[in-house]
Amino acid sequence: MIYAVWLPLLMPFLAVPVARRGAGQLSPRSAAWALTALALILALAGTASLALLALAGALHLPFVARIGHLSPRLLGDGSPATVPAAVLAAVALAGLGALALGRTRRHLLELRAAQRQLRGKASAGDLCVRQDDRPDAYALPGRPGRVVVTTGMLRALGAQEREVLFAHERAHLTGRHHLFLAAAELAAALHPALRGLRAPVSYALERWADESAARATGDRALTARAVGRAALAAHEAGSAPRPRLSLTATAGPVPRRVTALLSAPAPRSRLLPRALTCLLLCCVALSATATLDAATDLHTGIEIAQGEQAPVPGGGH
Repeated sequence: MIYAVWLPLLMPFLAVPVARRGAGQLSPRSAAWALTALALILALAGTASLALLALAGALHLPFVARIGHLSPRLLGDGSPATVPAAVLAAVALAGLGALALGRTRRHLLELRAAQRQLRGKASAGDLCVRQDDRPDAYALPGRPGRVVVTTGMLRALGAQEREVLFAHERAHLTGRHHLFLAAAELAAALHPALRGLRAPVSYALERWADESAARATGDRALTARAVGRAALAAHEAGSAPRPRLSLTATAGPVPRRVTALLSAPAPRSRLLPRALTCLLLCCVALSATATLDAATDLHTGIEIAQGEQAPVPGGGH
């Protein structure tokens, strides 16, 4: 087990660069789903590996062995690296778990605080207008989800551009894009190498909303102009405070998004996306298989160690 269990911990270092390269070959919606699923699966596999390493070492402790009725003499392969690896795994597991819980708590508190601040503000349906000279607009998830826009942003855009902006933010709410972002944040907290997927996931979500706004308005050029003007106005005025799980049309590499909206979709070869997809599926399969193999190996070792403790029929006095 001591060897197979390391594979899920090392796999993200290979999978993340491949995923970042392959995301550009997919549609924004497909890229968002693929990157988020990959991040979660690899994060969970890595966390399971840490837990298995920690458990394997804990079983060698005398008081734990007594509780489980185990014979430490027959437990595991007796590798001298088992206990040190278990200590490191336990420390890492505790630290990453605390980080994940802390981030989750912070995100929830930020969303609740933002929802409370909007009580009593001028609103029309899901649209809430906030008095602030700084141009800003974002999708605030919750019950109900709202599109928050400042008076400064309303003054910075024309009537048609405002409709594009509202359509963009509503696409975030309808698609529940904050859940994708939250999953990417959780995965990044559980495995440092997966932090490299946060930016591609965010970009895919913004492009997904861009395309939704373009379809809703029927004008890609207008959508590109609205995104560009909103981002320029927000950049010149400085960023306004908002929850980290809120999504905004002014985020990410805006010039790249504008270029994508203005460019006609180029015919893409299916060979590269399929090859990258197969490679990523292999990474996921290897991680899952290695984790399962390590768990099975540990379970078998526990059964053998418990069998040593069983009384022998017709034994001595």
